[in-house]
Amino acid sequence: MTETSDRVLIIVPAWNEARNVGHTVAEIRAASPEYDVVVIDDGSTDATADVASTAGAVVIRLPFNLGVGGAMRTGFTYAKRHGYRRAIQVDADGQHNPVDIALVLSGLERADISIGARFADVGDYEVRGPRRWAMIFLAKVLSRVAKTRLTDATSGFRAAGPRAIDQYVRYYPAEYFGDTLDSLVAACHAGLTVTQVPVAMRPRMHGTSTQGTVGATIYLLRAVFALSLAVMRRARPARQTTAEPAREAAA
Repeated sequence: MTETSDRVLIIVPAWNEARNVGHTVAEIRAASPEYDVVVIDDGSTDATADVASTAGAVVIRLPFNLGVGGAMRTGFTYAKRHGYRRAIQVDADGQHNPVDIALVLSGLERADISIGARFADVGDYEVRGPRRWAMIFLAKVLSRVAKTRLTDATSGFRAAGPRAIDQYVRYYPAEYFGDTLDSLVAACHAGLTVTQVPVAMRPRMHGTSTQGTVGATIYLLRAVFALSLAVMRRARPARQTTAEPAREAAA
């Protein structure tokens, strides 16, 4: 296995992003020679994988669409197996500016997970209506869980240190909002620390978001439901076998 502990793995989940992913990979590679890029082609039906490979990324092709959570768990597994101690998600659609990768990574100097946060007095990213209400509510709840102030609990622009990589390999849910909310709650319950770094988001280069107008109208209820399940979920205590008391008594 190649020693990569001093390098950073950039994980790019991509589903039908052939028009965007090549430019995103090129921007990442131009940002720093220390960044290695792996694109997780999440069951795309277009040329996403070929475009990413031509741009210089390592490409892992999933046989069908698993969603961002499944793609990211694949990426973190790759990071673990290849000895990376820092990994960061960058979306293929161009909204995450590769210039800010170093800034988000700097948060790992004081925490296990660093979130590139919108709504933190940087940039002009704006969300209105139910999505905005949901984000405010989610940020307040996640701030209590993480025991630190968070303004953007659903940002996917987040970095993981070695403890977080280990945690995400063990548990990184694929269901709706699991990749942002549930994964963060589970990490906090496991004792990991979280911080945020303010960043500016950019608009998509091409195409539309996977959440359309109809999706936005039900965003609030789905988000609250997903967070409720995540907060209620607790690790089950290990069962003590009948042989364990006997050994303890013998000791």
